[in-house]
Amino acid sequence: MKLIGLTGGAGSGKSTVAGMFHELGATVLDADQAAHTVYEPGSLGFDLIEREFGPEYVHDDRVDRARLGELVFNDADARQRLNAIVHPLVREWMAARTADALIHGATVVVQDVPLLFENGLEGIYSAVVLVYVPEAVQLQRLVEGRGLSAARARSIIAAQMPIEEKRGRAQHVIDNSGSREETQAQVRKLWPLIAR
Repeated sequence: MKLIGLTGGAGSGKSTVAGMFHELGATVLDADQAAHTVYEPGSLGFDLIEREFGPEYVHDDRVDRARLGELVFNDADARQRLNAIVHPLVREWMAARTADALIHGATVVVQDVPLLFENGLEGIYSAVVLVYVPEAVQLQRLVEGRGLSAARARSIIAAQMPIEEKRGRAQHVIDNSGSREETQAQVRKLWPLIAR
C-alpha cells in the first residue's frame, strides 16, 4: 500500500484535489474531519477541551468551534494547548482508518493533512503532494469563498508555515491557481507516479 500525504495552505484547495485523487481510486482520509470527530460530545477530546479552555467554549453541549478558532488563531499559546489535545487523537483516528483501508484492500491511501509539515509528519509518507496557490490567492479565497474577514484570513494564514516554504519541501506540487480542468490535468499526470 502507498501512503501519500496531501497538504497545502488554508484556501489552497486541498479538498478539491483530494476528491480528484478519490475519483482515480485512492482512499482519502481527511485530518480536518478527524479533528471534528475526536471532540464530538461524549468523547475524550470534548472532555479535555472543556477542561482546558472552560465551559465558555461549549455551546449547546458541543465545542464552540467558532469561538475556539477565534482564540487559537490569535493566541499561539492557546493554539499549542489545543494542538496538544487534538493532534494525538487525530493521529490515532487516521492510523485506525488507514489500517482499516489496508485490511479492505486499498492500494493507495491519501491522507489530507493541513499541518503535515508543521507537525514533522513528512517522514511517514511515500510521497508528499502540496496543493499550491500564492498567498494572495489564499487570502482572496478565504475572504470571498468562505466569507471570512481579511484580518481573520490573514491570522489563519499566519498560523501556518508559509506556502512557499511548504512548496520547497514537497516532492510533488499541484498548482491550483488556474481552472479546475488545469488542476485535474496535473492530478491525472501525477497519479501514475505516486500510485505505482
